Amino acid sequence: MFDLKAFRKENGIKQIDVAEWLNCGQSNVSMLEKSMNLSEHQISLIKDHCNIDISKYFVSNKNIKPIITNEAEPVSDIITKRVPLINQYAYAGYLAGYQDQEYIDQLPTVLFDVDHDPKGNYLAFEVKGDSMNDGSDESYKDGDRLLCREIPSHLWCNSKLHLRKWDFVIVHKEGVLVKRIVDHDVQNHTITIHSLNPFYEDQVIDLVDVYQIFNVIEYQRKTRR
Repeated sequence: MFDLKAFRKENGIKQIDVAEWLNCGQSNVSMLEKSMNLSEHQISLIKDHCNIDISKYFVSNKNIKPIITNEAEPVSDIITKRVPLINQYAYAGYLAGYQDQEYIDQLPTVLFDVDHDPKGNYLAFEVKGDSMNDGSDESYKDGDRLLCREIPSHLWCNSKLHLRKWDFVIVHKEGVLVKRIVDHDVQNHTITIHSLNPFYEDQVIDLVDVYQIFNVIEYQRKTRR
C-alpha cells in the first residue's frame, strides 16, 4: 500500500498536482489518500512526474492504525469555492459579455472543492460536444463542468502554454473551445489546439483572435441513472 498523503505532505505537493498527474478529480485523490489503495499504474504515474524516492512511502497493512470511530481528523486541505457557470447555452452570450462584470454577476454559480484558494479569475464552463472524448480516462464528456483559472494575456507572449499536459478553455472570437494545446509559437503568436477525439483535426489559431485562455483545474461529471 502507498501512503499518498504522507508522500504529498512531506514533499510540499498539492492534491491538485496529484490529480493532474493521475488525470482524475481532486475528490478521487482524497479517497486514494484514505484508502492508500493505488494501482501500479497510478504509482508509476506519480513516480514519472517527480524526482523523489517514493520507496519509503510504501506501508504494509499491519502498520496502518485502525480508525477510531469517535475521533475525527480536521479537514484542512479542502476549500469549497463558488464560481460563475457558463453553460452550453450561455456560450454566445459570454462572447459578448465576458468583459462585463454585471453580466458575470448574473450568471448561475456552481460549487467546487479545491485544496487551496490562490488569487485569480475563476469560471466554470460546461463541456459541449464530443471533441475531447476519445473514451479514455482523460476524456471530458458532454455536460461535464470544468473549474477553470484564467491565464493572464501577458503570459501568452513569453510563456509556452503547451509545456505541461494541461487542458484549456479558449474563448475565441468564433466560440468557446475546450482543447489541449500541443504547440505554442511565441514568436508568431499562434497556438495549435488538439482534440482527444481523433475525428477532429488539429488547428492552428492566431492569439489575436483569442479573448481569454483558462487552464482546467478540476471537473465535475453528472451521474446518470
